[in-house]
Amino acid sequence: MFNLLSMILSGLVIGLFARLFYPGSVPMGLGHTILLGIGGSLVAGLAASWRDGRPWGEGFSRAGCIASVVGAMLLIFIGRHF
Repeated sequence: MFNLLSMILSGLVIGLFARLFYPGSVPMGLGHTILLGIGGSLVAGLAASWRDGRPWGEGFSRAGCIASVVGAMLLIFIGRHF
């Protein structure tokens, strides 16, 4: 239960930062913002595990948070242009 709550909260924060730093307006509701942040975390985590060859999900790091925001911004870009 706590993992689900922390995933939703971190998804909200990451999604808000992605919407803040993405150029232009990003019209979406709170639920979409949470899903965007969770998806950005998944994209960044899978890319990092593929690059390093380590197991996925080894804990919290500042670089991982930044990568999650970049992953969420990539999802915004893909959603708008494709």
